[in-house]
Amino acid sequence: MNEEKLRFIDEYRNKELLLKLIKKIKREIDNPIKIMEVCGTHTISISKFGIRKLLKGKVDLTSGPGCPVCVTPNEDIDWIIELCRKFKEKICLTVFGDIMRVPGSNSSLFIEKAKGADIRVVYSPIEAIEIAKKRKDLKIVFFGIGFETTAPSIAISLIEAKKNKMENFYLYSAHKLIPPALDALLSLGEIKLNGFILPGHVSTIIGSNPYKPILKKHGLAGVITGFEPLDIIQALLILNELIKNKIYDVKIQYSRSVKPEGNEKAKKIMNNVFKECNSIWRGLGEIPNSGLELREEYNDMNAKLHFDINIPPKYENPACKCGEVLRGIIYPFECPLFAKACTPNSPIGPCMVSSEGACAAWYTYEDWRKYKEMIKNE
Repeated sequence: MNEEKLRFIDEYRNKELLLKLIKKIKREIDNPIKIMEVCGTHTISISKFGIRKLLKGKVDLTSGPGCPVCVTPNEDIDWIIELCRKFKEKICLTVFGDIMRVPGSNSSLFIEKAKGADIRVVYSPIEAIEIAKKRKDLKIVFFGIGFETTAPSIAISLIEAKKNKMENFYLYSAHKLIPPALDALLSLGEIKLNGFILPGHVSTIIGSNPYKPILKKHGLAGVITGFEPLDIIQALLILNELIKNKIYDVKIQYSRSVKPEGNEKAKKIMNNVFKECNSIWRGLGEIPNSGLELREEYNDMNAKLHFDINIPPKYENPACKCGEVLRGIIYPFECPLFAKACTPNSPIGPCMVSSEGACAAWYTYEDWRKYKEMIKNE
């Protein structure tokens, strides 16, 4: 496939070319390989376009910790819920929509909103800034979740708020960084992989260079790819070539968006506002330097410093296996709650809540009953 000649979405979904590349993969892969996709958007594409089914027996695709809502731990959600309860009449919480139904230890933002908390879904942090400008009688708190993809735009909102000397805008930062999480995941030694499909959005910001030492350390290959079927299939072909030749490096398939050095301007904005910190990930625990916290210059906007909040010890449903799903050591349908107590209409764990969650993708698009039977008979 010559990527430079493809410009429109339909071309990236060309059925004839897709089947041709599928045949090529099947022909060239002698021994089955196990690949983890790190981004939730890749998870959706793989399931939605039937890629896992088409490559069954040759490529085993498993999901990793790449859904921002899914990896946000109960501790952060509990803190935000307690904020809404304690300062109910004084604050307005602004959030991205996916986090609303994710359960904390004893409630969710959806439930708290139903009880009267002022919680508003926004599509960008700039919307939160606009609310803060209009409602100076309220303290506006933005619940910042996500990876390197969203951090630059949130950093811009903080710069905008400081420039306008706003005194009623605060950020609760729960941002996370992908490369340290991959290193931590592999260091656990729970899962044997041959390589990674690396995230296109995150890599557009950070580039390919941060992955190199991690892949070399763990003896793995990685390809940064786009989100269309032909992107993913081509990435798997490149991966197979790297694996066969024992090349422990990262290649960029998604060259229409990603450069090795990333987006220098976005990184500079992000680094001017945030600094690295230790962070707790659902399923992975605390990982050094895997989160983003506001720099001291922005202490007056740091919700964690401004609001005095105490939360009780966290509680997680012991039957929910989202942690194991996020570490790639079980498939979603191996969770005892999957498709029984936990469905997209009545989710228990975040991997079923989020539109990019692995459990939601399997439930919606995959023939999981067949996979379940296949594993049972192995």
